[in-house]
Amino acid sequence: MGEERVEVTLSPMTRREIHQLETALLIGTLLRPDVIEAIKSAEERLTWIDSLAVAAGALAREKAKMTVSEIADDLGRTEHTIRNHLAGKTKAGKLVLETYQRFLKEGVKIDVSAVAPVAVDATKEIEQLKAVLNKKDEQLKQLQAKLEDLEKSKDTLEGQVKSLEEKLKAAAEKAVQLTAAASELKQLLEK
Repeated sequence: MGEERVEVTLSPMTRREIHQLETALLIGTLLRPDVIEAIKSAEERLTWIDSLAVAAGALAREKAKMTVSEIADDLGRTEHTIRNHLAGKTKAGKLVLETYQRFLKEGVKIDVSAVAPVAVDATKEIEQLKAVLNKKDEQLKQLQAKLEDLEKSKDTLEGQVKSLEEKLKAAAEKAVQLTAAASELKQLLEK
C-alpha cells in the first residue's frame, strides 16, 4: 500500500502550513494508544476530541507567531482557554505539547499501527452489517413479491365481487318481475 507523504513544517508561515501542522498534531495525538483508550471510555468523547482539536489548532497558530488574541479569534474560543491549552494546563494541551515535542525530536511521523486493531474490528463489523443488510434486502424482495401477489388476488376478488353484485342485481330485478307476474297471474286466476 503506497504512502502519501506530506512535509509538515514545525514553524508554519502560511495558512496551509498551519493547517498541516494542526492536522498532524491532532492525528499524532489521537493515535497515541493512551489517547485511544481514553476516547473509548470517555463519557464526553466529543467534548474531549474538540478540546484536542482546539489545543492542536492553538499550538500550530502559536508556532506561526500568532498572538493569543488572534488565535482565540481564529478558533472561536476565549483567550483564557487558549492560554491554558498552550501552557499545558489542560489534559488536551498537555498531550498536544507532548506530540509537538516528539515531532521536534523524531520528525513528523504518525504511527497508524495503534488504530489497526480498531480498523480490523470496524471492518469485521461492516462485513457483518453488510450480511445483515443483504438478508434484509432479500426478505424485503420476498415481501414485495407477496404483496404483489396479494394485490393481484385482491383485484381478482374485487372483479368477482362486482360480477356477483351484478348477477345479484339482475336476479333481484328478475325476482321483482316474477313477483309482479305472479301477482298478475293470481289476479287473473281469481277472476
